[in-house]
Amino acid sequence: MKRLLPHPTVLNSLAVAGLLGALLVGAAPVPAQPDEVAATAAAVSYPQTGDTFANPERGLYHHTDSCDKNDFSAATLQKYRTDEGISLVMCVFYLEEFRNSPISQGQLDRLQRQFAAARSAGVKLIVRFAYTDSADGDDATKDRVLAHLDQLAPYLSAGSDVIDVVQAGFVGAWGEGYYTKNFGNAGTLTTADRANRKAVVDKTLSALPSTRMVQLRTPAYKRTMYGATALPADQAYNGTPAARLGHHNDCFLASADDYGTYENTAVEYPYLAAETSALAMGGETCGVNAPRTDCPTTLSELRMFHWSYLNTDYEPNVISGWRSGGCLPEITRNLGYRFALQNGTYPDTASRGGSLPVHLTVKNDGFAAPFNPRGLELVLRNTATSQVYRLPLTGDPRRWAPGTTTTVDRTPTLPADLPAGNYRMLLNLPDPQLPTRPEYSIRLANQGTWEAATGYNDLLHTLTVT
Repeated sequence: MKRLLPHPTVLNSLAVAGLLGALLVGAAPVPAQPDEVAATAAAVSYPQTGDTFANPERGLYHHTDSCDKNDFSAATLQKYRTDEGISLVMCVFYLEEFRNSPISQGQLDRLQRQFAAARSAGVKLIVRFAYTDSADGDDATKDRVLAHLDQLAPYLSAGSDVIDVVQAGFVGAWGEGYYTKNFGNAGTLTTADRANRKAVVDKTLSALPSTRMVQLRTPAYKRTMYGATALPADQAYNGTPAARLGHHNDCFLASADDYGTYENTAVEYPYLAAETSALAMGGETCGVNAPRTDCPTTLSELRMFHWSYLNTDYEPNVISGWRSGGCLPEITRNLGYRFALQNGTYPDTASRGGSLPVHLTVKNDGFAAPFNPRGLELVLRNTATSQVYRLPLTGDPRRWAPGTTTTVDRTPTLPADLPAGNYRMLLNLPDPQLPTRPEYSIRLANQGTWEAATGYNDLLHTLTVT
Protein backbone atom coordinates (compact mmCIF):
# COMPACT_ATOMS: atom_id res chain seq x y z
CA MET A 1 0.00 0.00 0.00
CA LYS A 2 1.38 3.41 -0.88
CA ARG A 3 1.92 5.49 2.24
CA LEU A 4 0.43 8.92 2.60
CA LEU A 5 2.34 11.97 3.83
CA PRO A 6 1.13 13.39 7.12
CA HIS A 7 0.49 17.10 7.52
CA PRO A 8 3.72 19.20 7.36
CA THR A 9 3.35 20.21 11.02
CA VAL A 10 3.41 16.54 11.96
CA LEU A 11 6.59 16.05 9.93
CA ASN A 12 8.24 19.00 11.66
CA SER A 13 7.43 17.69 15.13
CA LEU A 14 8.66 14.22 14.16
CA ALA A 15 11.92 15.67 12.89
CA VAL A 16 12.48 17.58 16.15
CA ALA A 17 11.73 14.47 18.16
CA GLY A 18 14.22 12.49 16.07
CA LEU A 19 16.95 15.10 16.61
CA LEU A 20 16.42 15.20 20.40
CA GLY A 21 16.39 11.42 20.61
CA ALA A 22 19.63 11.19 18.69
CA LEU A 23 21.35 13.75 20.94
CA LEU A 24 20.26 11.89 24.07
CA VAL A 25 21.89 8.63 22.97
CA GLY A 26 24.95 10.28 21.46
CA ALA A 27 24.22 9.16 17.89
CA ALA A 28 24.20 11.31 14.80
CA PRO A 29 20.77 12.91 14.28
CA VAL A 30 18.61 11.09 11.75
CA PRO A 31 15.83 13.20 10.27
CA ALA A 32 12.41 11.58 9.89
CA GLN A 33 11.76 10.21 6.41
CA PRO A 34 8.35 11.35 5.14
CA ASP A 35 7.78 8.25 3.00
CA GLU A 36 8.29 6.04 6.04
CA VAL A 37 5.56 7.67 8.06
CA ALA A 38 2.29 5.87 7.36
CA ALA A 39 -1.11 7.42 7.88
CA THR A 40 -3.35 5.52 10.23
CA ALA A 41 -6.09 3.45 8.65
CA ALA A 42 -9.45 2.25 9.89
CA ALA A 43 -10.92 -1.20 9.38
CA VAL A 44 -14.70 -1.31 9.13
CA SER A 45 -16.96 -4.37 9.26
CA TYR A 46 -20.44 -4.26 7.77
CA PRO A 47 -23.29 -6.30 9.24
CA GLN A 48 -25.63 -7.70 6.61
CA THR A 49 -29.41 -7.40 6.59
CA GLY A 50 -32.00 -10.00 5.67
CA ASP A 51 -34.47 -7.31 4.65
CA THR A 52 -36.27 -7.42 1.32
CA PHE A 53 -36.13 -4.19 -0.65
CA ALA A 54 -36.36 -2.85 -4.20
CA ASN A 55 -33.29 -2.78 -6.38
CA PRO A 56 -33.15 -1.87 -10.07
CA GLU A 57 -33.28 -4.46 -12.86
CA ARG A 58 -33.98 -7.47 -10.65
CA GLY A 59 -36.63 -9.20 -8.56
CA LEU A 60 -40.30 -10.01 -8.85
CA TYR A 61 -42.21 -8.15 -11.54
CA HIS A 62 -45.83 -7.22 -12.17
CA HIS A 63 -47.34 -8.35 -15.45
CA THR A 64 -49.58 -5.65 -16.92
CA ASP A 65 -52.17 -6.49 -19.55
CA SER A 66 -52.91 -4.24 -22.49
CA CYS A 67 -49.72 -2.20 -22.43
CA ASP A 68 -50.76 -1.10 -25.92
CA LYS A 69 -54.26 -0.02 -24.80
CA ASN A 70 -54.07 1.53 -21.35
CA ASP A 71 -51.54 4.11 -20.26
CA PHE A 72 -49.54 3.29 -17.17
CA SER A 73 -50.24 5.24 -14.01
CA ALA A 74 -46.92 6.55 -12.74
CA ALA A 75 -48.37 6.66 -9.21
CA THR A 76 -49.31 2.97 -9.38
CA LEU A 77 -45.90 2.00 -10.71
CA GLN A 78 -44.24 4.00 -7.97
CA LYS A 79 -46.27 2.17 -5.32
CA TYR A 80 -45.03 -1.13 -6.71
CA ARG A 81 -41.53 0.01 -5.86
CA THR A 82 -42.16 1.80 -2.57
CA ASP A 83 -44.85 -0.46 -1.10
CA GLU A 84 -44.00 -3.86 -2.57
CA GLY A 85 -40.29 -3.63 -3.31
CA ILE A 86 -40.95 -4.32 -7.01
CA SER A 87 -38.90 -2.37 -9.56
CA LEU A 88 -39.88 -4.22 -12.77
CA VAL A 89 -43.03 -4.20 -14.90
CA MET A 90 -43.82 -6.28 -17.97
CA CYS A 91 -45.08 -4.39 -21.03
CA VAL A 92 -46.45 -6.68 -23.76
CA PHE A 93 -47.34 -4.32 -26.60
CA TYR A 94 -49.71 -5.88 -29.15
CA LEU A 95 -49.70 -4.72 -32.77
CA GLU A 96 -52.65 -6.73 -34.14
CA GLU A 97 -54.16 -3.66 -35.81
CA PHE A 98 -51.03 -3.21 -37.88
CA ARG A 99 -50.41 -6.65 -39.39
CA ASN A 100 -50.85 -5.10 -42.83
CA SER A 101 -49.96 -1.47 -42.22
CA PRO A 102 -47.43 0.78 -40.48
CA ILE A 103 -47.79 1.36 -36.76
CA SER A 104 -49.88 4.46 -36.19
CA GLN A 105 -48.32 7.57 -34.70
CA GLY A 106 -50.85 7.35 -31.89
CA GLN A 107 -49.52 3.97 -30.80
CA LEU A 108 -45.91 5.06 -31.11
CA ASP A 109 -46.79 8.01 -28.88
CA ARG A 110 -48.42 5.61 -26.41
CA LEU A 111 -45.24 3.55 -26.22
CA GLN A 112 -43.30 6.72 -25.51
CA ARG A 113 -45.76 7.60 -22.72
CA GLN A 114 -45.28 4.16 -21.17
CA PHE A 115 -41.55 4.75 -21.03
CA ALA A 116 -42.11 8.20 -19.51
CA ALA A 117 -44.41 6.81 -16.81
CA ALA A 118 -41.86 4.16 -15.87
CA ARG A 119 -39.12 6.80 -15.71
CA SER A 120 -41.24 9.03 -13.50
CA ALA A 121 -41.99 6.13 -11.16
CA GLY A 122 -38.40 4.88 -10.87
CA VAL A 123 -39.06 1.43 -12.37
CA LYS A 124 -37.93 -0.39 -15.51
CA LEU A 125 -39.77 -2.36 -18.17
CA ILE A 126 -39.46 -5.84 -19.61
CA VAL A 127 -40.68 -5.19 -23.16
CA ARG A 128 -42.20 -7.57 -25.70
CA PHE A 129 -44.07 -6.95 -28.95
CA ALA A 130 -46.59 -9.38 -30.41
CA TYR A 131 -49.41 -9.49 -32.96
CA THR A 132 -51.81 -11.91 -31.32
CA ASP A 133 -52.72 -13.49 -28.00
CA SER A 134 -54.56 -16.34 -29.73
CA ALA A 135 -53.28 -19.82 -30.54
CA ASP A 136 -54.22 -19.21 -34.17
CA GLY A 137 -50.82 -17.49 -34.38
CA ASP A 138 -52.06 -14.75 -36.71
CA ASP A 139 -48.87 -12.70 -36.79
CA ALA A 140 -47.29 -10.53 -39.51
CA THR A 141 -44.91 -11.38 -42.32
CA LYS A 142 -41.18 -11.02 -41.92
CA ASP A 143 -41.07 -7.91 -44.09
CA ARG A 144 -43.85 -6.25 -42.08
CA VAL A 145 -42.08 -7.06 -38.81
CA LEU A 146 -38.83 -5.57 -40.07
CA ALA A 147 -40.64 -2.43 -41.21
CA HIS A 148 -42.27 -2.11 -37.80
CA LEU A 149 -38.90 -2.43 -36.11
CA ASP A 150 -37.63 0.44 -38.24
CA GLN A 151 -40.49 2.53 -36.84
CA LEU A 152 -39.89 1.38 -33.28
CA ALA A 153 -36.10 1.87 -33.28
CA PRO A 154 -35.99 5.58 -32.34
CA TYR A 155 -38.52 5.04 -29.55
CA LEU A 156 -36.63 2.06 -28.18
CA SER A 157 -33.42 4.07 -28.25
CA ALA A 158 -35.00 7.05 -26.48
CA GLY A 159 -36.57 4.76 -23.88
CA SER A 160 -33.57 2.49 -23.38
CA ASP A 161 -32.76 4.07 -20.02
CA VAL A 162 -35.91 2.46 -18.59
CA ILE A 163 -35.78 -0.76 -20.62
CA ASP A 164 -34.45 -3.60 -18.54
CA VAL A 165 -34.53 -6.07 -21.41
CA VAL A 166 -36.51 -6.77 -24.61
CA GLN A 167 -37.93 -10.22 -25.28
CA ALA A 168 -37.64 -11.24 -28.92
CA GLY A 169 -41.41 -11.41 -29.43
CA PHE A 170 -43.14 -10.55 -32.72
CA VAL A 171 -43.34 -14.18 -33.89
CA GLY A 172 -46.39 -16.26 -33.03
CA ALA A 173 -49.02 -16.22 -30.31
CA TRP A 174 -48.03 -14.01 -27.36
CA GLY A 175 -44.75 -13.40 -29.20
CA GLU A 176 -43.47 -16.78 -27.98
CA GLY A 177 -42.70 -18.21 -31.42
CA TYR A 178 -44.61 -21.51 -31.36
CA TYR A 179 -48.07 -21.02 -32.90
CA THR A 180 -47.46 -18.86 -35.97
CA LYS A 181 -48.81 -18.38 -39.48
CA ASN A 182 -45.68 -16.89 -40.98
CA PHE A 183 -42.60 -18.44 -39.35
CA GLY A 184 -43.10 -22.21 -39.18
CA ASN A 185 -45.98 -23.41 -37.04
CA ALA A 186 -45.86 -25.65 -33.95
CA GLY A 187 -42.12 -26.18 -34.07
CA THR A 188 -42.01 -27.45 -37.66
CA LEU A 189 -39.46 -25.11 -39.18
CA THR A 190 -37.90 -25.06 -42.62
CA THR A 191 -34.54 -23.54 -43.39
CA ALA A 192 -36.38 -20.46 -44.67
CA ASP A 193 -38.41 -20.24 -41.43
CA ARG A 194 -35.23 -20.25 -39.37
CA ALA A 195 -33.67 -17.60 -41.58
CA ASN A 196 -36.77 -15.41 -41.25
CA ARG A 197 -36.78 -15.76 -37.47
CA LYS A 198 -33.10 -14.89 -37.30
CA ALA A 199 -33.73 -11.83 -39.47
CA VAL A 200 -36.29 -10.62 -36.91
CA VAL A 201 -33.92 -11.21 -33.99
CA ASP A 202 -31.04 -9.49 -35.77
CA LYS A 203 -33.28 -6.53 -36.57
CA THR A 204 -34.42 -6.33 -32.94
CA LEU A 205 -30.80 -6.22 -31.79
CA SER A 206 -30.05 -3.45 -34.27
CA ALA A 207 -33.10 -1.45 -33.15
CA LEU A 208 -31.72 -1.30 -29.60
CA PRO A 209 -28.58 0.34 -28.24
CA SER A 210 -25.75 -2.17 -27.91
CA THR A 211 -26.01 -1.91 -24.12
CA ARG A 212 -29.38 -3.68 -24.09
CA MET A 213 -30.06 -7.40 -24.37
CA VAL A 214 -32.73 -9.41 -26.18
CA GLN A 215 -34.11 -12.64 -24.73
CA LEU A 216 -35.07 -15.75 -26.69
CA ARG A 217 -37.83 -18.11 -25.61
CA THR A 218 -35.90 -21.41 -25.75
CA PRO A 219 -32.25 -22.48 -25.70
CA ALA A 220 -32.77 -24.19 -29.07
CA TYR A 221 -33.76 -20.84 -30.58
CA LYS A 222 -30.29 -19.43 -29.93
CA ARG A 223 -28.37 -22.67 -30.48
CA THR A 224 -29.75 -23.16 -33.98
CA MET A 225 -29.37 -19.54 -35.06
CA TYR A 226 -26.16 -18.39 -33.37
CA GLY A 227 -24.16 -21.53 -32.59
CA ALA A 228 -24.49 -24.33 -30.08
CA THR A 229 -21.54 -23.31 -27.90
CA ALA A 230 -22.27 -21.34 -24.74
CA LEU A 231 -20.94 -17.79 -24.61
CA PRO A 232 -17.30 -17.88 -23.42
CA ALA A 233 -16.66 -15.79 -20.32
CA ASP A 234 -14.03 -13.68 -22.10
CA GLN A 235 -16.61 -12.64 -24.71
CA ALA A 236 -19.21 -11.40 -22.22
CA TYR A 237 -20.47 -7.84 -22.69
CA ASN A 238 -18.52 -7.31 -25.92
CA GLY A 239 -21.59 -6.17 -27.88
CA THR A 240 -21.79 -9.09 -30.30
CA PRO A 241 -25.14 -10.82 -30.92
CA ALA A 242 -24.06 -13.84 -28.88
CA ALA A 243 -23.19 -11.57 -25.96
CA ARG A 244 -26.54 -9.77 -26.14
CA LEU A 245 -28.93 -12.70 -26.55
CA GLY A 246 -30.25 -14.01 -23.25
CA HIS A 247 -33.10 -16.33 -22.39
CA HIS A 248 -36.58 -16.38 -20.88
CA ASN A 249 -38.68 -19.32 -19.74
CA ASP A 250 -42.42 -18.75 -19.49
CA CYS A 251 -43.33 -22.24 -18.25
CA PHE A 252 -40.70 -22.61 -15.55
CA LEU A 253 -40.93 -26.05 -13.85
CA ALA A 254 -44.35 -26.85 -15.39
CA SER A 255 -43.25 -30.24 -16.77
CA ALA A 256 -40.14 -32.32 -17.29
CA ASP A 257 -39.21 -30.11 -20.25
CA ASP A 258 -40.99 -26.95 -19.04
CA TYR A 259 -43.70 -27.36 -21.71
CA GLY A 260 -41.31 -27.54 -24.62
CA THR A 261 -38.76 -25.03 -23.38
CA TYR A 262 -36.12 -27.77 -23.54
CA GLU A 263 -35.48 -30.32 -26.27
CA ASN A 264 -32.67 -32.17 -24.50
CA THR A 265 -31.99 -31.22 -20.89
CA ALA A 266 -28.77 -33.26 -20.79
CA VAL A 267 -27.31 -30.82 -23.31
CA GLU A 268 -29.31 -27.66 -22.68
CA TYR A 269 -29.02 -27.52 -18.88
CA PRO A 270 -25.23 -27.12 -18.82
CA TYR A 271 -25.43 -24.83 -21.86
CA LEU A 272 -27.98 -22.55 -20.18
CA ALA A 273 -26.16 -22.58 -16.85
CA ALA A 274 -23.00 -21.35 -18.58
CA GLU A 275 -24.80 -18.85 -20.83
CA THR A 276 -26.77 -17.10 -18.12
CA SER A 277 -23.77 -16.29 -15.97
CA ALA A 278 -23.40 -13.21 -18.20
CA LEU A 279 -26.80 -12.96 -19.91
CA ALA A 280 -30.31 -11.96 -18.92
CA MET A 281 -32.54 -14.77 -17.60
CA GLY A 282 -36.10 -14.56 -16.30
CA GLY A 283 -39.70 -15.51 -16.93
CA GLU A 284 -42.73 -17.00 -15.20
CA THR A 285 -44.33 -20.25 -14.10
CA CYS A 286 -47.44 -21.64 -15.79
CA GLY A 287 -48.78 -24.51 -13.67
CA VAL A 288 -48.29 -26.66 -10.58
CA ASN A 289 -46.12 -29.71 -11.23
CA ALA A 290 -45.14 -31.14 -7.86
CA PRO A 291 -42.57 -32.04 -6.79
CA ARG A 292 -40.78 -30.09 -9.53
CA THR A 293 -42.51 -26.83 -8.58
CA ASP A 294 -41.75 -27.38 -4.87
CA CYS A 295 -39.13 -25.28 -3.13
CA PRO A 296 -36.02 -27.51 -3.43
CA THR A 297 -36.07 -27.77 -7.24
CA THR A 298 -37.26 -24.19 -7.63
CA LEU A 299 -34.34 -22.78 -5.64
CA SER A 300 -31.86 -25.11 -7.32
CA GLU A 301 -32.84 -24.10 -10.85
CA LEU A 302 -33.22 -20.39 -10.10
CA ARG A 303 -29.64 -20.43 -8.89
CA MET A 304 -28.33 -22.79 -11.59
CA PHE A 305 -29.74 -20.67 -14.40
CA HIS A 306 -29.01 -17.29 -12.79
CA TRP A 307 -32.56 -15.92 -12.75
CA SER A 308 -32.85 -12.15 -12.43
CA TYR A 309 -36.63 -11.72 -12.54
CA LEU A 310 -39.86 -13.69 -12.06
CA ASN A 311 -43.56 -12.89 -12.49
CA THR A 312 -45.24 -12.29 -9.14
CA ASP A 313 -48.73 -12.53 -10.68
CA TYR A 314 -48.57 -15.91 -12.43
CA GLU A 315 -48.99 -18.73 -11.80
CA PRO A 316 -50.71 -18.01 -8.43
CA ASN A 317 -50.96 -21.63 -7.25
CA VAL A 318 -47.24 -22.18 -7.81
CA ILE A 319 -46.40 -18.98 -5.97
CA SER A 320 -48.75 -19.96 -3.14
CA GLY A 321 -46.85 -23.24 -2.89
CA TRP A 322 -43.57 -21.37 -2.54
CA ARG A 323 -45.13 -19.28 0.18
CA SER A 324 -46.39 -22.27 2.14
CA GLY A 325 -43.14 -24.12 1.47
CA GLY A 326 -41.19 -21.27 3.02
CA CYS A 327 -38.94 -20.35 0.08
CA LEU A 328 -40.76 -17.30 -1.30
CA PRO A 329 -38.81 -14.87 0.94
CA GLU A 330 -35.51 -16.34 -0.29
CA ILE A 331 -36.67 -16.14 -3.89
CA THR A 332 -37.75 -12.53 -3.43
CA ARG A 333 -34.45 -11.53 -1.83
CA ASN A 334 -32.10 -13.38 -4.15
CA LEU A 335 -33.50 -12.98 -7.66
CA GLY A 336 -30.77 -11.21 -9.61
CA TYR A 337 -27.88 -9.75 -7.62
CA ARG A 338 -27.74 -9.15 -3.87
CA PHE A 339 -24.54 -7.34 -3.00
CA ALA A 340 -23.41 -6.88 0.59
CA LEU A 341 -20.28 -5.20 1.91
CA GLN A 342 -18.17 -7.47 4.11
CA ASN A 343 -15.36 -5.20 5.32
CA GLY A 344 -13.29 -2.25 4.27
CA THR A 345 -10.02 -0.50 5.12
CA TYR A 346 -9.64 3.24 4.58
CA PRO A 347 -7.05 5.85 5.64
CA ASP A 348 -8.01 8.37 8.29
CA THR A 349 -6.20 11.19 6.49
CA ALA A 350 -5.17 12.02 2.95
CA SER A 351 -3.67 14.98 1.13
CA ARG A 352 -5.17 17.02 -1.69
CA GLY A 353 -3.71 15.81 -4.96
CA GLY A 354 -2.52 12.64 -3.25
CA SER A 355 -3.63 9.04 -3.39
CA LEU A 356 -6.51 7.51 -1.45
CA PRO A 357 -6.10 3.75 -0.94
CA VAL A 358 -9.47 2.02 -0.72
CA HIS A 359 -9.86 -1.67 0.09
CA LEU A 360 -13.28 -3.30 0.41
CA THR A 361 -14.90 -6.67 -0.16
CA VAL A 362 -18.38 -7.29 -1.54
CA LYS A 363 -20.28 -10.58 -1.48
CA ASN A 364 -23.00 -11.47 -3.98
CA ASP A 365 -25.65 -13.68 -2.35
CA GLY A 366 -28.02 -13.41 -5.33
CA PHE A 367 -28.83 -15.90 -8.05
CA ALA A 368 -27.21 -13.73 -10.72
CA ALA A 369 -25.16 -10.62 -11.40
CA PRO A 370 -26.35 -7.41 -13.08
CA PHE A 371 -26.51 -7.85 -16.85
CA ASN A 372 -26.82 -4.20 -17.88
CA PRO A 373 -23.93 -1.71 -17.52
CA ARG A 374 -23.45 -0.37 -14.01
CA GLY A 375 -21.24 2.40 -12.64
CA LEU A 376 -18.93 2.25 -9.64
CA GLU A 377 -17.69 5.31 -7.79
CA LEU A 378 -16.42 6.52 -4.46
CA VAL A 379 -18.28 9.57 -3.19
CA LEU A 380 -16.75 12.06 -0.76
CA ARG A 381 -19.22 14.38 0.98
CA ASN A 382 -17.94 17.32 2.98
CA THR A 383 -19.40 17.07 6.48
CA ALA A 384 -19.57 20.85 6.86
CA THR A 385 -20.86 21.94 3.45
CA SER A 386 -22.43 18.70 2.09
CA GLN A 387 -20.58 19.31 -1.18
CA VAL A 388 -20.12 16.05 -3.05
CA TYR A 389 -17.08 14.89 -5.02
CA ARG A 390 -17.17 11.71 -7.11
CA LEU A 391 -14.15 9.53 -7.79
CA PRO A 392 -14.76 6.86 -10.46
CA LEU A 393 -13.43 3.42 -9.57
CA THR A 394 -12.38 0.89 -12.17
CA GLY A 395 -14.35 -2.33 -12.04
CA ASP A 396 -17.47 -3.93 -13.47
CA PRO A 397 -20.20 -5.06 -11.05
CA ARG A 398 -21.54 -7.31 -13.81
CA ARG A 399 -18.55 -9.53 -13.06
CA TRP A 400 -19.30 -9.82 -9.33
CA ALA A 401 -20.51 -13.37 -9.74
CA PRO A 402 -23.19 -14.96 -7.55
CA GLY A 403 -21.87 -16.95 -4.61
CA THR A 404 -18.52 -15.15 -4.66
CA THR A 405 -16.78 -12.38 -2.76
CA THR A 406 -15.04 -9.68 -4.79
CA THR A 407 -12.17 -7.57 -3.49
CA VAL A 408 -12.03 -3.97 -4.68
CA ASP A 409 -8.53 -2.52 -4.23
CA ARG A 410 -8.33 0.92 -5.79
CA THR A 411 -6.19 4.01 -5.25
CA PRO A 412 -7.93 7.00 -6.80
CA THR A 413 -6.24 10.40 -6.74
CA LEU A 414 -7.85 13.20 -4.81
CA PRO A 415 -8.43 16.43 -6.75
CA ALA A 416 -5.70 18.97 -6.11
CA ASP A 417 -8.33 21.65 -5.50
CA LEU A 418 -10.39 19.57 -3.07
CA PRO A 419 -11.10 21.79 -0.05
CA ALA A 420 -9.47 20.68 3.17
CA GLY A 421 -11.88 19.27 5.71
CA ASN A 422 -13.69 16.16 6.83
CA TYR A 423 -15.46 13.95 4.29
CA ARG A 424 -17.90 11.10 4.69
CA MET A 425 -16.98 8.23 2.40
CA LEU A 426 -19.77 6.56 0.42
CA LEU A 427 -20.06 4.00 -2.38
CA ASN A 428 -22.32 4.54 -5.36
CA LEU A 429 -23.34 2.04 -8.05
CA PRO A 430 -25.35 4.29 -10.36
CA ASP A 431 -27.19 3.57 -13.59
CA PRO A 432 -24.96 5.12 -16.30
CA GLN A 433 -28.04 6.44 -18.13
CA LEU A 434 -29.80 7.73 -15.00
CA PRO A 435 -26.91 8.78 -12.74
CA THR A 436 -28.85 11.44 -10.83
CA ARG A 437 -31.80 9.18 -9.99
CA PRO A 438 -31.28 7.43 -6.62
CA GLU A 439 -34.05 4.90 -7.39
CA TYR A 440 -31.82 3.45 -10.09
CA SER A 441 -28.69 3.08 -7.94
CA ILE A 442 -27.94 -0.26 -6.29
CA ARG A 443 -28.67 -0.63 -2.61
CA LEU A 444 -26.29 -2.90 -0.70
CA ALA A 445 -27.70 -5.46 1.73
CA ASN A 446 -26.15 -3.99 4.88
CA GLN A 447 -27.47 -2.47 8.06
CA GLY A 448 -27.41 1.30 8.42
CA THR A 449 -25.68 2.12 5.14
CA TRP A 450 -28.40 2.98 2.59
CA GLU A 451 -29.34 6.58 1.83
CA ALA A 452 -32.61 6.51 -0.11
CA ALA A 453 -32.47 10.23 -0.83
CA THR A 454 -29.09 10.02 -2.58
CA GLY A 455 -28.77 6.41 -3.70
CA TYR A 456 -25.43 6.19 -1.87
CA ASN A 457 -24.20 3.45 0.46
CA ASP A 458 -22.44 4.88 3.52
CA LEU A 459 -19.05 3.26 4.11
CA LEU A 460 -19.30 4.36 7.76
CA HIS A 461 -15.97 6.19 7.71
CA THR A 462 -14.92 9.86 7.77
CA LEU A 463 -11.75 10.97 5.99
CA THR A 464 -9.77 14.07 6.91
CA VAL A 465 -8.32 15.84 3.87
CA THR A 466 -5.40 18.19 4.46
